[in-house]
Amino acid sequence: MDELLDLIDDNNQITGTVAKSIAHRDGLLHRIVIGEIINSKGEYCFVEQAGDRQDPGQFVSPIGGHVKAGESPDSALLRECQEECGFTPADFKFVGQTVFNRKVIGRHENHLFLVYVIHSDGPITLNLESVGFRWFSVPEIQSTLQTNPQLFGAAWHHVFKNCFSQIHSSNYD
Repeated sequence: MDELLDLIDDNNQITGTVAKSIAHRDGLLHRIVIGEIINSKGEYCFVEQAGDRQDPGQFVSPIGGHVKAGESPDSALLRECQEECGFTPADFKFVGQTVFNRKVIGRHENHLFLVYVIHSDGPITLNLESVGFRWFSVPEIQSTLQTNPQLFGAAWHHVFKNCFSQIHSSNYD
């Protein structure tokens, strides 16, 4: 069954409701929550995308999912974290937003990413959207961006350039 999403304008104001398939077919702007998990060592968790997903085989943010029609972003974050990583976060904070618009796997995704930081040491239990996960220190992220930036997916690059610029330097481009 196709879930319903709230459409939004450039000011994040709801303008209507539509099925997710229509939003992706027509490139209509809607909300996505993104969660970056950081452990007590300051390491970031990344999941490796399954082959049938956007950015297959690349590392991406561990939590990412649609905000359903009528759902608050915080509620969507809690639901998505449970679905994708197997736990409900107790410590999370909204850190920013950015629009990411691309055509991928036969869809036109036009998403307002609502980005959160989640502090947790796990445990992490992945669903079928991911084939593995890994913790990266900030120096490892920065080094990988210099030597192998394609290890990370396009959506992750967009989130980190726009919401974590102190980690994601644009000097490797």
